[in-house]
This record gives sequence, C-alpha cells and structure tokens, in this order.
Amino acid sequence: MENTFFNISSDILLLGETALEKAAPIFKRINEITEYNQLKMLRAFQHARVSESLFAGTTGYGYDDRGREALDSIFAEVLDTEDALVRHNFASGTHALTVALFGVLRPGDTMLCVTGTPYDTIQGVIGFGKNYTGSLQDFGIKYQQLDLLENGTVDYEGISRALRPDTRMVYIQRSRGYSLRPTLLKDDIKKISDTVRNIAPDCIIMLDNCYGEFTEFTPPGKYVDLMAGSLIKNPGGGIAPTGGYIAGRKDLVEACAFRLTTPGTGKEIGCTLGQNRELFMGAFNAPHVTGEALKTAVFGAALFGLLGYGVTPEYDEPRGDIIQAVMLGNEQRLIKFCQGIQAASPIDSFVTPEPWDMPGYDSKVIMAAGAFTMGSSIELSADAPLREPYAVWMQGGLNFHSGKTAMLLAAENMRQLEKS
Repeated sequence: MENTFFNISSDILLLGETALEKAAPIFKRINEITEYNQLKMLRAFQHARVSESLFAGTTGYGYDDRGREALDSIFAEVLDTEDALVRHNFASGTHALTVALFGVLRPGDTMLCVTGTPYDTIQGVIGFGKNYTGSLQDFGIKYQQLDLLENGTVDYEGISRALRPDTRMVYIQRSRGYSLRPTLLKDDIKKISDTVRNIAPDCIIMLDNCYGEFTEFTPPGKYVDLMAGSLIKNPGGGIAPTGGYIAGRKDLVEACAFRLTTPGTGKEIGCTLGQNRELFMGAFNAPHVTGEALKTAVFGAALFGLLGYGVTPEYDEPRGDIIQAVMLGNEQRLIKFCQGIQAASPIDSFVTPEPWDMPGYDSKVIMAAGAFTMGSSIELSADAPLREPYAVWMQGGLNFHSGKTAMLLAAENMRQLEKS
C-alpha cells in the first residue's frame, strides 16, 4: 500500500512488503497466542463477576474494596498462580520485585541468581557495588550468582553444583533486558524449576517476569513460587498509568502483602483512589496489545535483517518477551535509528533525541520514546548506550500499524545517512 503520510522512499517500502511476507507465518502464530490469552482473560473477568460497581474508588484504609480483590483474582487466574497482589502504588517493576524479595527473605538467607548479572535497577536492591542503606546485603541477606554459559543460556549443571542447604531462593530474570542473551521461554523456566526441585524442594523459585506476560500460550506461574512485574509493561495494556503485581503461592503472596502494608493487615487495606477502572481496562487489553508489540518486533527483525543488520532474536525465533535488539554497527546509525522511532511517535514526534550522560552508565545513552505514560515499555521505545556492539534495544507498540511505520522511518533515516 502506498504510504501517503510519511516521507519513506519506495525501496524501503518495498523492503517492508518483503519483510511482511516473511513475517506472515509468524504473525499467524502470534494471533493464535493472542486469541488464546485474550479469551483466557475474558473468562477470568467473568469468573470475577466484574461490574461497574467494582470501578468505584476507595479512600483511607480501603477496607472491603471489592474491585481490588477482583483484580487480584483475575491476575492469579491468567498467570496460573494461587494468588496475586495487584496495586497501583507499586512505583515500578523493580519496586514490586523489591517488596517480593523483602517479603520472603530473612537475615542469613541466601539468594542465588541463576541468570547472570541482573539488570541495573535491581542491583542496588541486592547491594551490588555501593551498598545502599536498606539493601538486602544491609539486612544480612547473602547473594550468590551463577553466570550464564558462553552462548547466553542457563548453566543447568552449575545450578546443581551451586545449590546449598541454606539456599532460600533461586532468582530468575526472564527477559534479556539490555543484553544480547536469549530470553527465557516457558520451557526454560520449567527446566530450571525441575533442576532446583530435584535438589532443594523447599527452595523458593522467584521469577522477574517483566516483559514476558502473554507472549506464550502457557505462563510460567505453575513452575515458580513467586513472580513480579510492572503494569506499565505488558499486563497494563498501555492503559494502566502506573502499578505492578506480585503473584504466586498464596502464603508467599500474603508475606509480600505484609511487607507492602503491615503484618496482619496485608491485602485487607490499601485504598484504590479511583484507579480501578484503568487497571481493569489495561488488564483486559493486555493480551491484544502484547500481540501488537510482538508483531512490531518480528517485523523489525525481518526488515533490518533484510537490510543486512544482525538481529536478536531472529524474526522467526520463539519469543519470551517483547524486546528486539538490532546490531547497527556504529554510533551514527544508532542515533539515526532512534531519531526515526521518535519521529513516528504520537507524543513528542517533533523532538530530536540526542545522546546524553545518563546517571549510572559509563557511556552516553540515547533514548527514543513518545509515550502517553512516562517510561511505559509497552509503548514503542528504543534506547542504547553508545558503545560496542552499537546495538539498540526496542520494545512495545500499542498497535502494529504505527509500529511498522516506526520501523520503516528508522530504516529510512539510516538509508539517508548512507547516502549523505
């Protein structure tokens, strides 16, 4: 179809059509996953008997907030867990993970991370480098780490060697985050779980599930004891303005609720302040929106693969999250890519992103995001540090049509750079 709204050259549009043809069988699979998860979500809403009255906000202590309780039950059902704690006052996914860690770990316990170094924001929680006041290390909780194998996969034999009688928790980061290692699929998480259960059946298996919700037919809830994530990623559907969730075994979710509020009150308090409607709407739209983000990532992988760039995952690889990495080769292409993404955004399309010295990074970082919700990772964004291998990480896309155009504009920007 001729593009009448954006200045994209005919050769890039033609490559886009070829990329669509390559992606068509993968889109069919994504549509099947999306439909399954959407119908599962619909059934969960019906089981929870959701009605208009549940959208009313509460104040103060928030006693008997039926909407809050129904939302918890919906998340527990769609994530295949016994219970869930879904709250707008989780400030981020890292906050939800932090509450979960402090909810179940005690001084003297050992936490073993089996997926290498976790991403930056959780490192301060654990006590990496600078030992922040209030970190796990500050409370006498020990941390051990099992690095990934050279190919980026989990060292299952290493898990068997590293587990000890006092290992209280095995921690798993599902997503690749800002690395080039493969994202964990449901079967990978099951294999980790089986390995741990055979050696230490009482060890808590906890999953950082950020970016992974609704990307497969089966969620990993039945294979882990506890998981957490952010509502401004997949499960908020681009509608939830903030928040996060914890889901898992009922006793562990209760322990986390005691940490979030107070021991003894737990889930029974916490007013919703009129946020319920957006959280319900976001949850209901989440499977569909996640599918759109997956299509955007697949199309981007196919397009930039045709242009000769390395991509991970490849367009036809199974996906356990919404993140797509593209190896662009040099600083100039990386900048032009991000500027193309920004130009296709509904918000701040007129802004030109430039590299800057972002706190916590040892090199300049460029970020492109024109989102309705600040920091929302389910809305299309792209960012990268300006260093080898000059890879950009992109994620999200509320709808495939605008996501596809963003990929084409990024490619056009880079093509113009090559011509200049």
